[in-house]
Amino acid sequence: MPKRIYLVEDEMSLNILLEKYLQREGYEVTTFSNGESALEKIKDMPDLWILDIMLPDIDGYDIIKAVKQNNKNTPVIFMSARNEELDRVVGLELGSDDYLSKPFLPRELVIRTNKLLERIYGEEIKNKEESSLNINGYKISKSQRTVFFEDNEIQLTNKEFELLNYLIDNKNNLLAREQILISVWGNDYFGSDRVVDDTIRRLRKKVSELTIETVYGYGYKMVIR
Repeated sequence: MPKRIYLVEDEMSLNILLEKYLQREGYEVTTFSNGESALEKIKDMPDLWILDIMLPDIDGYDIIKAVKQNNKNTPVIFMSARNEELDRVVGLELGSDDYLSKPFLPRELVIRTNKLLERIYGEEIKNKEESSLNINGYKISKSQRTVFFEDNEIQLTNKEFELLNYLIDNKNNLLAREQILISVWGNDYFGSDRVVDDTIRRLRKKVSELTIETVYGYGYKMVIR
């Protein structure tokens, strides 16, 4: 059963982006854009709270106090763009388990979430970051972000690597071009969706032993048997 995460972030673009990254990691994510709506759900007891300190209505510190009063063992990750050292100290005093200073890469939040939940709940959490895949002669390391074929490393750009992993994670499933664009490039990408076609074209040349089928007028599918 997937772990439940409650994410509190008032900046909607970041809220949506972090939600997508966590969902792709296999978590069940509920988001809030203000503190009051989050406080109404304290009794739900999710497996993890991820809190922004600066909210439009109430302070994130008030939320962590309520979380810990309800269940002191519920883990919390704080996010803040304010005074890093002060927020880190206050957050730790209130019982936070980790702290991220803005700006940060969404993958860093995913990595910290995986490691924290694995440590807190004492069980093996599916950690895609540390997994290694062997497909059609390709050895793909998600933690090292490398692809090897017959002991030769294949040089991929960041987007090529992220697209490859997204196709593999959804192998044998037909993916719409718009779906790929949102999942790999994010909701805040404002360029043409032809970037998906161009990246697929380059990827096919670099990993030619993998089959990426085109469904004209719709999207793509990674075929792995």
